Amino acid sequence: MSTISLPPEGRLGYKEAKELARHPDARLRLSLAGRRDVPPEILYYLADDPDPDVRRAIVANQSTPALAHLVLVDDMDEGVRAGLAERIVRLAPGLNADERDRARQTAYRVLERLAEDQIPRVRQILSEALKDVADAPADVINRLARDVEEAVSAPVLEFSPVLRDEDLLDIIGENPTTATLSAISRRARVGADVADAIAATDDANAIAVLLANASAQIREETLDQLIERAEACPIWHEPLVHRPDLRQDAAVRLAHFVADRLIQALIERQDLSEETLREVRRVVHRRLEDDGAGPVPMQRGPKDVGGRADGWMNGLIAAYERALRMAENGLLDETAVVEGIKAGDSSFVIAALAAKGGLSPALAQAAVQSSSGRAIAAVVWKAGLSPVVSAHVQIHLAGIPPGDVVGGIEGTGFGLTDSEMLWQIEMFGQIAAEEAT
Repeated sequence: MSTISLPPEGRLGYKEAKELARHPDARLRLSLAGRRDVPPEILYYLADDPDPDVRRAIVANQSTPALAHLVLVDDMDEGVRAGLAERIVRLAPGLNADERDRARQTAYRVLERLAEDQIPRVRQILSEALKDVADAPADVINRLARDVEEAVSAPVLEFSPVLRDEDLLDIIGENPTTATLSAISRRARVGADVADAIAATDDANAIAVLLANASAQIREETLDQLIERAEACPIWHEPLVHRPDLRQDAAVRLAHFVADRLIQALIERQDLSEETLREVRRVVHRRLEDDGAGPVPMQRGPKDVGGRADGWMNGLIAAYERALRMAENGLLDETAVVEGIKAGDSSFVIAALAAKGGLSPALAQAAVQSSSGRAIAAVVWKAGLSPVVSAHVQIHLAGIPPGDVVGGIEGTGFGLTDSEMLWQIEMFGQIAAEEAT
């Protein structure tokens, strides 16, 4: 075990440093490699030390000369090269192939070599470090952007300001992977030409990422083409519904096929006109008619019964008044509703759902007659009744096949979120109001 100790920092002589660099004890050489007062040529000599820990220390030493980096860039130890990648990127800004300063020229050559390293982790470290450097070497960035490893290419593809639209279009034209296209689609600014090129690839996942990028400049004609194809591609629905500056006619076209929760998101947009919102609701109403038996035309009753102004079926008025009396006497419970279902008394069941849920009878009637399991589940939920009642109403009153019951015939749940059920109630309130006028 060595008994040699190193002098304090700044007191190390050249001859002593030279002897220590050749000492058989790797621990002494390691201590020497980390000092700031070691002559550059000694540090250069240690860049070829047999111990990888010594070479890693040389990488980390701020006094290591640039020429040593050219030795270390070919080091057999992956950790040495990875450390060099982390170190060298600090010199990257402003470097180019025409450097006249020898140190900067050397740094540039090291960057080039690291970008070609056989170990993906080394290239990844370089990519992560250079991804947001505005004046990083353009050819190094372009090499990393075309790397076959996603972990290497994705950071610069997504973030690097060095990449021009022309570079991105070239990459898109090289039949890239979904990961490559998605990384480009996530850029803080995606130009219209690049967006067109991504849309033309038919890569559904990458296009979904592009649509979700609010800053992507997607031309109206391109967006129209995507909407035309979107019905068969559900992963596009949500980002399309939330696209900024969505045209009024595009919103109506989306209403023909997106899911209920996305219809709700459309209606909640602040940039759609009242006329567009009315058309969206009409589209949804027609969808409900097409999906089920369709609402039976309501027989007009009195326009005002007990202060209520709804278009009720004649038989529903008496049933509703009966349900209200039962509720006042504490008799309108789940058992009473289930008995009404078993008896096939649809007017009473509809009236009971309205009374217990504080809903318009016309709304409850429109929901049941629509044969929409979602609408029925929402009204039963609003009435404070169980999912079992929802299943019974869907099967016995609305004629929905057991296999299509929303929430399942076991009655273990309603099958919708609270917000989705509230939206169903809001929608059928609009439908009932339109039927009454």
